[in-house]
Amino acid sequence: MKAMILAAGRGERMRPLTDHTPKPLLTVGGKPLIVWHIEKLAAAGFTELVINHAWLGAQIESALGDGSAWGVHIAWSREETALETAGGIAFARELIGDAPFLSVSADIFSDYDYARLAPRLAAMAADPKLPDAHLVMVPNPPFHPGGDFALTEDGLLAIEGSPKYNYAGFSVHRPQLFDHIAAGTKLAMRPIWNTLIAQCRASGELHTGGWDNIGTPAQLAELDRRLAVTPGNAH
Repeated sequence: MKAMILAAGRGERMRPLTDHTPKPLLTVGGKPLIVWHIEKLAAAGFTELVINHAWLGAQIESALGDGSAWGVHIAWSREETALETAGGIAFARELIGDAPFLSVSADIFSDYDYARLAPRLAAMAADPKLPDAHLVMVPNPPFHPGGDFALTEDGLLAIEGSPKYNYAGFSVHRPQLFDHIAAGTKLAMRPIWNTLIAQCRASGELHTGGWDNIGTPAQLAELDRRLAVTPGNAH
């Protein structure tokens, strides 16, 4: 199974912490944010990783190397400027290959077990009739009370409906969805998701466990404080 960690963002809201340190290398609970993801992915059986970077990317490569320290292999996708999620995936298309893959945002922190997505990846690979994307959703955080998408009774995503939930930052896709995007194009995921939802080709699930979006120094400090109090509940 292959996963892509999205780590190219500048982290403007994290300044001044990210002026000289890339956001994925900011430390929480005694280790860099991106290392938490690598450890979780390895434990769930995702040993082939693609990681993109742009801002201070050389620091990320120097810190992680080829991934062998965590029992994984890392292929690096080097962007001159951050291409957003869909653009970044399209730029790394050859590294990802042709099988359905997991994408994970480097700036979230959750107790979600990525191994739960392994059966879906296998099923998507075997059955082209299954939805082309599957998003993990979470209850809406205070900074995004309106949510992103609703979930239907049959597990599909809907643009309209209530309640709406927030995208958690990790999902699975068929890589062919990105074949039409020229390498180097800057593009967000929302237009692609909207098209898939209209075609009933995007499913979702709700995660109600631990989840944090690490967007500001205050959020980073609060998570670090919680982990110091209850380190056993980190993941």
